[in-house]
Parts: sequence; C-alpha cells; structure tokens
Amino acid sequence: MPELPEVETVRRGLAPVMEGAVIARADVNRPDLRWPFPERMAERLSGQQVIALRRRSKYILVDLASGESLLIHLGMSGRMLISGDPLGQFLHDHPAAEKHDHVVLHMATGARITFNDPRRFGAMDLLDTATAEDHKLLAALGPEPFGNDFHEAHLVAAFKGRNMPVKSALLDQRIIAGLGNIYVCEALYRAGIHPARKAGQISARRVASLVPIIRQVLSEAIEAGGSSLKDFRRADGELGYFQHSFDVYGREGAPCRTPDCTKAIERIVQSGRSSFYCASCQR
Repeated sequence: MPELPEVETVRRGLAPVMEGAVIARADVNRPDLRWPFPERMAERLSGQQVIALRRRSKYILVDLASGESLLIHLGMSGRMLISGDPLGQFLHDHPAAEKHDHVVLHMATGARITFNDPRRFGAMDLLDTATAEDHKLLAALGPEPFGNDFHEAHLVAAFKGRNMPVKSALLDQRIIAGLGNIYVCEALYRAGIHPARKAGQISARRVASLVPIIRQVLSEAIEAGGSSLKDFRRADGELGYFQHSFDVYGREGAPCRTPDCTKAIERIVQSGRSSFYCASCQR
C-alpha cells in the first residue's frame, strides 16, 4: 500500500494540473470501490474549481470552491494518472479507457485525471472542508512527520510504558501519521534499533533520535518519487525509484551496508508484516 512518500509524490504531481482549474465533468463509472461512493458524486464534482490539494497521512484532499473536499485513498493498487498537456510539459495523450478506470475528472484545461484501481481497495468520499479533520478516517490520526506537533517530546511520551514492539508503535497511525512498513524498517536501521525491541524499554535519547531520522528517510523517498514495488506509479505514469536505495527492506540474505559489518539482512514477521533488519547493527 502506498505510504506517505508515494501519496505526497502523487499530490505534488497533481497539484500543478488541478489547483486553480475547474472540473468540467466528472465520470463515476461504478457505485463503489472499497466503500460506496457518496451520493451524486459526479454531480457534486462537475463544475467545481479546485482550490488546493492537501495530504493528510496517506490521504489526498482536494479542496473545492463548493466548500467540500474530495478525499482520495489509493488503496493497494490505485493510481491517479494525468493525461493531456495543459502545462506544455509533454504529458501523455489521453489513452483509451481501461476496464478499471473508475473515476475520471475532465478538467476545463483539457487535462484528464483518471483514478484506476484494479483491486478496488481504494476509496473516495466528499466531506465538508471546514470539518475535514473530524471525518472518521482522519479524526484519530496522529501528527504529521513534517509537522510542528511531531517532535522528540511527543515520541518519548507516546512510547513511555508501552509494551508493544517499536515497529508496531511506529506503524500506529495514532502516534504518527503516514508511516508504513517500508519506511519504518529503513528508519529503525538508521537508528540502530531492533524492530522487536519494546517501545517502552528504549531510552529517551534513542527514541528522540528517531524524529530527525524519520524525517530524513521520508524526505529522501519523496525526492526519489517514492518506491515502486508492484503497482505504484507517479501521476505522470513513471516509476518512483527510492526502492534502489533500500538499506534493509526486501534485502533478506543480502550483506548489511554498514561499513565493516559482516552480517546479512534478516527478516522476521511481526503482526503479519515482514520486518527487515541487521541483527548486528540493530539492538
């Protein structure tokens, strides 16, 4: 499932084409994805000017002049793809419609934004912009990794007394929003913390060190356009390439990249998810 860097990459790709433009027509080609679409979604989107595109955790929010926001979740295989060339950037011509093109936004500029989702685990909803943070999918989310509310004191307090593995704590969206399996594995490697260590047993100093490391890992991934493992594509249809920089994720049996370390990367399963780490460098 796309994590924060992938979703932010898509948002940044869509923003120049959508912000300030009008959705001339919206085509909604099925009644639902993971959940039913809101009533009259095509009608409520058509004719609306896009004011801004935001990201909250792993969700994109498209703020409209109507005072509503379109919430988008990519799910496991969802893609938001741009066609046409409204900005003179040689984007793709409009392709022929495909089976899994579930929502198509025809922009007044001539651009087309297509939400394609073969596995249909994605989701869209329309909500009141002013109260968006109260939406059921957003209300319980913790602070954004790049926001002012995510700092050393927050993470130290969130970990205090917790008996869960640090990997699980970092994946808890109530503690920090947007992190997923890939970037937690990479951050813990850089911090030298074993993924199975109990969160409440890690010193405050080491917990605090995770904050800049998490931000650095996410920044590098965004700069690289995210990670393309199976389905993820950027809004221009191209692959991200941060997967070529993984230190541990997906590298079971490969040599550790820490200088002078002779160990290989290992894998364990935690709560049904694979954790990759170096047993020598992470304790």
